[in-house]
Amino acid sequence: MSPSPEDPPPPNDYEPAEVYLGLRRGLFGVVPSQVGLSREGGCGEVWGLLMETGYPEAAVTLVAVADGTVSLYFSNGGGTLGLGAFAGPRKASEALLQAAPRFMAVCQPTTEYPLPGRGHTRFYLLTFAGVLTAEAIEEELGYNRHPMSPLFHLAHQLIAEIRVATEGLQAQAGTAPEDE
Repeated sequence: MSPSPEDPPPPNDYEPAEVYLGLRRGLFGVVPSQVGLSREGGCGEVWGLLMETGYPEAAVTLVAVADGTVSLYFSNGGGTLGLGAFAGPRKASEALLQAAPRFMAVCQPTTEYPLPGRGHTRFYLLTFAGVLTAEAIEEELGYNRHPMSPLFHLAHQLIAEIRVATEGLQAQAGTAPEDE
């Protein structure tokens, strides 16, 4: 069962790495026109999306931006940046951003950007009118019991493409993928 709007989100006690906090601050501080994004340029109302999930050891942030930016990073400091240059992540990111406007009505405007609690997923839709957010229990999203579930599944398709691209890069470099 999803928490009601009156229920406070579960607390998180992550101690995010400064590099992670800097990346997040940078995303929330982007002025779309300064990076070449506009409604007229065809990027749609949602020009960027973050999906953040709280896991026991860290929060994980998936980033998709209409300029081709695709990244996945972890509150403990790890991550992979710049995967929008690869066809799989780029196409999955485009599909995610194209679908995102359908979920704007489920979200609330925000000027605060907390990490989700453990077991929760929070979406941030970066729009030309400001940032919108929605949070749900990850299990509710995964089992299609929440209105944001279709967006959650599209985001996980992007994560799968990121994994494929990352494994390809590691194979080229002669390193084994890390166990998760």
